[in-house]
This record gives sequence, C-alpha cells and structure tokens, in this order.
Amino acid sequence: MVLPLQTLLAAAFPRRLQALFRPAEDAGTAKPPADLGLSFIDVAKESGLNVKTIFGGEHKNKYLLETTGCGVAFYDYDNDGWLDIFLVNGSRLEGFPPGKEPTSHLFKNNRDGTFTDVTAKAGLAHSGWGQGVCIGDYDNDGFDDLFVTYYGENVLYHNNGDGTFTDVSEKAGVAGKKTRWGTGCAFVDYDRDGHLDLFVANYIDLDLATAPVPESGPCLYKAVMVACGPPGLSGGKNILYHNNGDGTFTDVSESGGILQVNGTFGLGVLTADFDNDGWPDIYVANDSTQSLLYQNKRNGKFVDIGMDSGSALSADGKPQAGMGVSAADYDLDGNLDIVKTNFAGDTPSLYHNLGGASFEDATFTAGLGAHTQYLGWGCGFLDMDNDGWPDILICNGHVYPEVEQLKTEAGYAQRKLLYRNLRNRRFQDVSEQAGPGISAPSASRGCAFGDFDNDGDVDVVVNTVNDFPQLLRCDSRTENNWIKVKLIGTKSNRSGIGARLKCVTRSPGETKPHEQIDEVRSGGSYISQNDLRIHFGLGRAEKVDLLEIRWSSGQVDTLKDVKPNQLVFVREGEGVVRTMQFPAAQKTKFGR
Repeated sequence: MVLPLQTLLAAAFPRRLQALFRPAEDAGTAKPPADLGLSFIDVAKESGLNVKTIFGGEHKNKYLLETTGCGVAFYDYDNDGWLDIFLVNGSRLEGFPPGKEPTSHLFKNNRDGTFTDVTAKAGLAHSGWGQGVCIGDYDNDGFDDLFVTYYGENVLYHNNGDGTFTDVSEKAGVAGKKTRWGTGCAFVDYDRDGHLDLFVANYIDLDLATAPVPESGPCLYKAVMVACGPPGLSGGKNILYHNNGDGTFTDVSESGGILQVNGTFGLGVLTADFDNDGWPDIYVANDSTQSLLYQNKRNGKFVDIGMDSGSALSADGKPQAGMGVSAADYDLDGNLDIVKTNFAGDTPSLYHNLGGASFEDATFTAGLGAHTQYLGWGCGFLDMDNDGWPDILICNGHVYPEVEQLKTEAGYAQRKLLYRNLRNRRFQDVSEQAGPGISAPSASRGCAFGDFDNDGDVDVVVNTVNDFPQLLRCDSRTENNWIKVKLIGTKSNRSGIGARLKCVTRSPGETKPHEQIDEVRSGGSYISQNDLRIHFGLGRAEKVDLLEIRWSSGQVDTLKDVKPNQLVFVREGEGVVRTMQFPAAQKTKFGR
C-alpha cells in the first residue's frame, strides 16, 4: 500500500521539520500589485527627530557591545491621546568629554506632524550604553512609567504626571548589577494580582577588561576580522521581578523558574497568552542558541517549553541567532502566532500556533523564506492597509560595520522587508512597492509601531546605529475603516497590559463574521515598545459588531455596535468612558 506523501511525513518527521518538504508554489510568488494603495515615507527630519543615535565605532568594532544598537518607544507619556517618541541612545568605547555624552531623548508630539525635544525638562537625560525600553504603569497612578535597560545598571523612571520623571531604580530594587547587560524587557502581570511585574532579558556576562578582541581568535566573519561572540562567551541570565504593590520589586527569578535554563544570550522579549489559558507567557529570542518559551504555570512559576512547543529552533532543528519578535493571529484561527528575526544567511522564522502553544514552522510555506541576505532586528505584525489581516514588517542591518569591505553581503545598511497578508496563510513580498521608507537602506535596530499622526493607519519609528532615527509615515489611500482601543484597568493593572481583545465585524458581501484578536503588551519587536492602544483594521465594515475585552483580572466587558474611525477609551467594568475622533488624513506642517 502506497501512502500519500503528507501521511508518510507526518509519521516520520516532527511537525517543525515537515514544513521543509511542503510545496511553496503559492507562497506569495505571484507578482505584487503595482499600487498597494499606500506608501511609507521617512519624515523624521522634517518632524524634528534631529538627534543622532551614537553606538560604537562607525567602521570597526572591538567588542560585541558596540553592535547591538538601541530600542525605541511610541509612548503617550502625557495622556493627551497623541504618541510621543522615546529614543534610547548609546555610547562609544573612548567616551566623551564631560557634558558631551549622548543621552536618550524624549520627543513630545506637537499634534501637527512635528515633535519637540523635552528630554531635559522631563529629567530623562541619562547617558551610557542604552539598550532596550518598555513602558507600563507599575504603581497604577494613571501615568505609564518608563524602564530602560543598559549594559550596566538599568533605570526605572516614575512618571510624575506633570511632564517630569524621577529615577526610582535603586528605591524600587530593579537597577541590577553594574556588570549585567540588560536587553529586552516587558512589564507583565504574571500572577494577575493587578500590579505589573517586570521581566528583563540579559545578553552576555561581559567584562571588557577580560573580553576577547578580534585579534585574539582571530574572530572572523567570511575572512574579515570582527568582534568576538556570542559563542565562546558566558550567556546572561534573565530576571523576573515581582511587584510588591508598594513601589518596590523583589527578584523572584530563582523561585519563578526563570533560571532553570542554561545561559541564554537573550535579546527580544515577547509576552502573550500562547496557550489561551488566560495567563501571560513569555517568549525570548536568543542569539546563537535555542529560543525560550516560558509557560506560565499559574502558581507563580514558569517552565521553558520552547523545545517541546516547536518554537525554539529553525525548521531543520537548528539554533538560530534570534533578535526581534512579535505576535499576532495572522490567519484568524484564534491563536497567537510568532514572527522572529534572525542573522544573515538565515531566514526569519514564522511559527504558526496550532493551539495550546504547539507551533509548526511555517516560514517557507508562508513565503518568508526567500531572503537570506538580510540580517533582521526590529519586526512586527501590522495591518498596513486596514483590511483586517496582519501584515509583517522586518527592519534589517548587518551587525558588523566591517562588512563594508565585502562584495558578497547585502551591505551594512539594508532595506526593510514588508510582507502583505494574502489571507490564505501566505504572505507576499511587497517591499519594492511600499515606498522609499521601506526600500531605502539603513542600519536599523529597534522599531516600534503606532499611529503618531492619528490618521488611522499604522506608522513605524526606527532607531538606527550611528545615524538619525527614521519615522516612517504610512500614507494610505485605501479608505478602509479602523478602530483604536485604549484600556484603563481598575481591578487589573491600570495600563490594561495582558488584556485580550476580540473584534468582530462583517463587511458588505461577507458571509461569515470576521474575528480578530490582539493583546495589550509591554515590550516586543527588538528591545522596543509599541503603542499600548490596540488598533484593528476593519476593511469595509461600517461598524464593530462586537468588541470583547477579557481583562487580566478575569473581568469580561462586551461592547456592541461601535462606530469606526475613532479612538475608544474603555474602563474595566464600565465600558466606553470617552471617545476621540480625528479628522481623516490630518494635515501636518509639511503636508501630505
């Protein structure tokens, strides 16, 4: 008896290996449309984002510390309904004269397409080897606070609610040790007690006094001498801080099961309820080793199920150099899937969630396996055209500036990759059709997603290495509808982090309801922070039939017949308490 190929594969190979043998002829290979109905334009310069991110040597790096770059946050710090921008900054080995050190920067949104640098006034002018950023209202006072990771001591800034911040790192107990290398982070209420806890990934236990230099190996990349590591170096250990409810945190990494793994080389951090049990899990993209999926056991402890879940390795069972990570239900089956960026010579990873936190590697069948020349960092699912299906954006740039010497590489500065969701579990590369903001090369690192001009489409802010940031404004002509939701917790944490939203619509001509899900989350992408407002594209639907919010407290709020094209504020247990309408295509000082 001759069995079908699929049956033989199912019996002979683990699920994550089967994807290698599946046909991919329909995986986005058709010619992209000439007009997507939108374009991404870099408006950073005219918007006032005029501060260069300094990070390591520009043409040669001595240590790996000089390569990782910084994150960025879309962050409404003053609660005016308009996204501000926080850009993490770095340093250089030779240092700077007193008073000339680079610092992170907070830019206030002027609501006209421009920003004003308010760093000094806000009290955020902190220097050092900045890395990642995440936000959340850890003390439930109504203003989201700011956490920044460093090579060295991390910093927790309390938002005072008057435009200023206070460094409470030592008082709160989250500064950490001077020798640690913090990277990705996320506020997460892992025990659902209404107080945001804090997870911090750590990359390498690095001591510059003893760290190897390129000549010591020598450490080579395609015969070019480059910074050494991470293989051969000691991996950092991740940290879980429990919020005590009094402004302080306790390190529970050991008792919480976080340390029950080997050295990790942790970078991107993603929180989401991957098994649909109502409790947040934590995924960590690791460099040069298997990634981690900490499953929440609902008793204050986590267990790493990355290997068993099928989300820790490549499709052929190998460790990868993971950087950024994002989640969305891209096929609308009610499960949150994962996209992860990796090193050059590899592809991104797309893990399709089959339910119960069991994943299959769908990278090649979905059409994300065509490019191996790029090195990915920041990434995210975004509904670029508001059709109700999540698309994927990946920001690229090589890790070694020395590759400028090589003709075989895609360059140090690299273009981005934009994949359109074809609504059949496949994606199409539309990078060349999406405007100069996507196709122009840059040495990208962290990126964040949010609608900074409140015109109803999702924009992107990108932090770069030794260059100015990018602000990619999405100019859409699709005229599809949308809805934004800002959550205000009461029994749950005030930021609403961990809440799951379900948006049900029906466009004209559709025979069945269109059901989307998303969650409010801190952190994500590559060591960055997206807008905490949830954005749903609605296509041609003229209303939201059902908007369901499942809060981390267990409370379920249901809204019906919600008008589109507005920002809706929902307070836990009360429903809609405020709305904001924005004129379509807000005109800016520099036009459209």
